[in-house]
Amino acid sequence: MSSVEVHQDIVSLLQKPNPVILDIGCNDGTDTQQFLSLCPQAQLYCFEPDPRAIARFKKKLGPSLYGVKLLEIAISDRNGMIDFHPSNADGDAKEWDLSGSIRRPKNHLTEYDWVRFDRPVSVETRRLDDWCSEAKLNTIDLIWMDVQGAEADVIAGGMQTLGNTRFVYTEYSDRELYEGQLSLQAILDLLPSFEVASHYPRAVEGDVLLKNTRF
Repeated sequence: MSSVEVHQDIVSLLQKPNPVILDIGCNDGTDTQQFLSLCPQAQLYCFEPDPRAIARFKKKLGPSLYGVKLLEIAISDRNGMIDFHPSNADGDAKEWDLSGSIRRPKNHLTEYDWVRFDRPVSVETRRLDDWCSEAKLNTIDLIWMDVQGAEADVIAGGMQTLGNTRFVYTEYSDRELYEGQLSLQAILDLLPSFEVASHYPRAVEGDVLLKNTRF
């Protein structure tokens, strides 16, 4: 299934013209843009701590930027500041910022040895529950989560929000690319009210759409 088909499938499941979508780890806005094109009335809140990705997000969205809320922060299990490990590479991939994480790289260093991680930088971070409380968001239709191994941090700081979320889309890896990264089963164990709605496997990695059975 192509990326466009995945987004189309998810939007069809939301079954409303103005869903509330949190794009956590939005990077350059590619997914945000796809959701906007499929669902122009969506309420989109996008989170990204990497300044390079933020700059590309603003450029890519252009005039559409006014239709979303961009938060230049990381989501984790705490409020304050946190170390972020930006990614980089050489040659044609010298601007590679797709692997940055608040988790230290582990097996990523050998599995994808062409990616390097620069010294950590301090970025602002918020707990999802606290941010959603302040934003007065009571029900979330979709959390699109691409946080490079920091799934446990987002979940730990967002249990109340996740309980009020209909669908969660997340990456996973069963080979601990980042220190403490959760396997797919470990993610499911932390979210007992969720079941797998769609699975997009890639060997021992992949993406999964989870559905909250309370809705």
